[in-house]
Amino acid sequence: MEPTLDLTMWLLICGVGFIAGFIDAIAGGGGMLTVPTLLTAGLPPHIALGTNKLASTFGTFTASVTFYRKKLFDPLFWRVSLITTAVGAVIGTIIVGMLSTEFLEKILPVIIMITAAYTLFAKGMVECPDRLPKKSRALTLKQGLQGLTLGFYDGIAGPGTGAFWTVSSSALYKVNILLSSGLARANNFISNLCSLLTFIYLGYVNVLLGLMMGLFLMLGAWVGAHSAIKHGNKFIRPIFITVVILMSIKLAYDAWFS
Repeated sequence: MEPTLDLTMWLLICGVGFIAGFIDAIAGGGGMLTVPTLLTAGLPPHIALGTNKLASTFGTFTASVTFYRKKLFDPLFWRVSLITTAVGAVIGTIIVGMLSTEFLEKILPVIIMITAAYTLFAKGMVECPDRLPKKSRALTLKQGLQGLTLGFYDGIAGPGTGAFWTVSSSALYKVNILLSSGLARANNFISNLCSLLTFIYLGYVNVLLGLMMGLFLMLGAWVGAHSAIKHGNKFIRPIFITVVILMSIKLAYDAWFS
């Protein structure tokens, strides 16, 4: 049974949506804020994940369009990545539907804390070059494996996916943070959309709550994408990760020890 939310919780969800959209557009990982918030609001884990996908689709779409318009993402060059990401996301979401609520309640806080810690301690991004890598078989293989892996993760859990995309793209392709972020936002949108459609089919989405959070995510993503293009992501990451870890500890305590 889904909870009835009061005005304070609705305001919290909208506020977190804006902040998460802003952060997601800059560094990725907005789901590390939205998923704990939806769980704290009392949504069952399956519905929290599905509702988060609906909201996140708004934000990642806005951010990806912004990066595309600034010529920081080339969909034809990265087409293998986009396709394999979609496949991985659908497979991951189908597996989520097979997991028990009790298992998800216990494992989600752990996943969120691990991804938060990884994002905090990940190496700095490449500052140059500002051009795409040369096409090769190795590049195609990298795109395929990266897309399947992170698409699958986004389908089965989600928090931190955008951050993983940004960090791994910088390391794999030796491109700067803006090109990494453009690739991350586009693929995160694809995995969110494919996962969302699967969650809708499975019946695990609170549409009203997802749309409301999604609108504020979209606004935050628009502001964040422009800020990322202008400033980069270093100024916000430590504060963001600290807040996420504290929220995750509370969720873990509630799931494991209450």
